[in-house]
Amino acid sequence: MSGLMTIFDKELADAFSRWRFIILFILILVAGVFAIYLAAQSISETLGKEASEFVFLQLFTTSSEKLPASFLTFIIFFVPIVGIALGFDAINSEKNSGTLSRLLSQPIYRDAVINGKFLAGVVTIAILMTSIVLLVSGIGLRMIGVPPSSEEVWRLLMFLVITIFYGSFWLGLAMLFSILFRRVATSALATIAIWIFFIFFMYMIAGLIANVIVPVDQSSSYQEAVRNAQTTIMVMRASPVTLYQESVSVLLVPGLRTMGQILQLQTTGVYEWMLPTPLSFDQSLLIVWPHVTALIALTAICFAASYTRFMREEIRST
Repeated sequence: MSGLMTIFDKELADAFSRWRFIILFILILVAGVFAIYLAAQSISETLGKEASEFVFLQLFTTSSEKLPASFLTFIIFFVPIVGIALGFDAINSEKNSGTLSRLLSQPIYRDAVINGKFLAGVVTIAILMTSIVLLVSGIGLRMIGVPPSSEEVWRLLMFLVITIFYGSFWLGLAMLFSILFRRVATSALATIAIWIFFIFFMYMIAGLIANVIVPVDQSSSYQEAVRNAQTTIMVMRASPVTLYQESVSVLLVPGLRTMGQILQLQTTGVYEWMLPTPLSFDQSLLIVWPHVTALIALTAICFAASYTRFMREEIRST
């Protein structure tokens, strides 16, 4: 594919030299280090008193009284921002400045442009997340003094893979709006609006839909309440945020046996109620595989829509 590596190299270099990327990297790193530091302090206080497996993984899911948010919480919140920052002006900024038409006048195919930009964004997200996880893991290892087991390493690797797809979805969505809207501000606001909806309002919308489908009140039976909760969960799984949160929670907390336990994980202590025999990595992977498949499919749909629209769009020289 003519020009693909040229576009990829150029976009990758631009991504690492932009101030927006540097600021986001520092912000996520500081938040992650702070969360891991407080989690390591909490784990160190109980390490000698209680026998516990998968101590290293607890660094990523444990919150403290000083900071009621874990490292995983920050990742759920910040990774979409990284994807949006990399893609919201990928096409329309070059179109408005006239560089896109000059670029396509060279022996470079259109598909090389869109593929190179998307691939560079995915690699940027992968490098960003791998660096941060390695840095905070080193800090946590230094503080608790317990190295990860081989199974914990595999779980962390799978966590990284799913996180990359999670960020790639938001990158593909931002690139789609960058193609659909001519103004950079409009594409950024449209993508941020969808992110805000999924992060803050999806649970309320899911609850309203569930109450319409399965109404409940004080006189409702237990079965009706369960059906209402199941409907809420099913509606929420239309959100990539929920798909990502549930899948990585099962991987990082081996004691989780079903997706329904995640609500309990969020409202009680992480390891207080777990069964003494956690699931193996293969069993946890089987549980989350439908969620991972759905997340990959959403990412593919966003990029396919961006690719199709870009290939059919008329680009005139300015």
